[in-house]
Amino acid sequence: MAKETFETSLKKLEELVSRLENGDLTLEESLRCFESGVKRVSRCQELLAAAETRVQQLTRSADGNLEMKPFTAEEDT
Repeated sequence: MAKETFETSLKKLEELVSRLENGDLTLEESLRCFESGVKRVSRCQELLAAAETRVQQLTRSADGNLEMKPFTAEEDT
């Protein structure tokens, strides 16, 4: 799973949630789905944190120098 993209992990997580919501699984199957889902959530969080770090690293100041600052969606680019 460590090589999966964010999109792949998210899609598989959505599939697991759908299976759990359907309610047709045994208790053991439900637990396996839940455990797999927790791992996928962790993977998605890891990939989002890495993307956020890259955005912060690539932000330039008005004078053209690179500077580290948090990304906020409200800022104009």
